[in-house]
Amino acid sequence: MEGKRQDTAAAILRLQQIVAKLRSKEGCPWDRKQTHESLKPACIEEAAEVLGGIAILKATGKAENLKEELGDLLLQVVFHAQLAEEEGLFSLADVMETVSDKMVRRHPHVFHEPMLAEDGRPLTEWKEIKAAEKQGREWEEAYLPEAFGEAAALMERAKARKGIS
Repeated sequence: MEGKRQDTAAAILRLQQIVAKLRSKEGCPWDRKQTHESLKPACIEEAAEVLGGIAILKATGKAENLKEELGDLLLQVVFHAQLAEEEGLFSLADVMETVSDKMVRRHPHVFHEPMLAEDGRPLTEWKEIKAAEKQGREWEEAYLPEAFGEAAALMERAKARKGIS
């Protein structure tokens, strides 16, 4: 690996502090006015640019673009978490704990004994575990078709802005 390696926790904290400063009164006017809604296009574009970085890596073996684009996508996560924290909803630490807990639960063969279904049988398959986690929240899936449609429309606008046909 090239360059100076930072401790991961220190690097995450640095990015979190940068985003907080950008959002502060002394920060950047553009960053201060952003919302979850206004950042939707950037979130979709950055995810697509990660796909481009993966294609570049596969075609050339060069990882620089992928590293940059993953950073831009991570910035989106940190920015949304900062907005949520300002709104009193959750923090970046909450986001990281939630996904960490989910990965441990969904990999009982690696981390722990399986979750148990209501009837006491072990849940070992990803789909079964996910269904148990989502029990009572099945209504959330109804939002996905509209979200995918919105993502497709945002991608079309991004392609037009970048002159991609």
